[in-house]
Amino acid sequence: MSMIGHNGGPGLEPGYGFRKLAWGKARKSLLKTLPIEIVRVRVARAKRLGLDYTTYASIRAASGHDVVAFLFSGNALGLGPGRIALPVDVDEKLRLLNGAADRLAAVYAPTRPAAVLAGTPGLLDHVAAAPLFTESWSAMRDRIAGLVRDHGLPADGVVLVPATCVEREWCAAGKLAGIIPAGRFFAPVP
Repeated sequence: MSMIGHNGGPGLEPGYGFRKLAWGKARKSLLKTLPIEIVRVRVARAKRLGLDYTTYASIRAASGHDVVAFLFSGNALGLGPGRIALPVDVDEKLRLLNGAADRLAAVYAPTRPAAVLAGTPGLLDHVAAAPLFTESWSAMRDRIAGLVRDHGLPADGVVLVPATCVEREWCAAGKLAGIIPAGRFFAPVP
């Protein structure tokens, strides 16, 4: 019997063991099995993006699309007022992404997007102003969606790399593919 809050799984009434077995088999049959050649291509793609395969596969499965770009917050890049030079590890990771995916950034005022773009030649493809903390949800949505759209990218192919909880909201607002926290993204891939 289904009630509010019921997940639709097997009940605990008599016959539970059989229903659990049947439920598990049915669920397993729904999961798509990929040919080994496709898995190899995706593992290589994950490596090219500097991601572990599990992270790449989960983003791809959730969005249904490949990762075409990363959107970095200014905080994730280590930028701030009067500081537009990137830390060494960030610089290296962005260089490795060249050609694999577009590199977008959203920076907070008073840092100017044009100054960041000029100060990081060849490392970022597009830099724009980040949403203000005082902006409404719709304004934040419009700013993030506009940044992605202006660069001609599908939102569900862009992964957000934030450094703070406030920046994580950009993913839902812009209908982006997913989130990888900055600490995890810029950590070396094992």
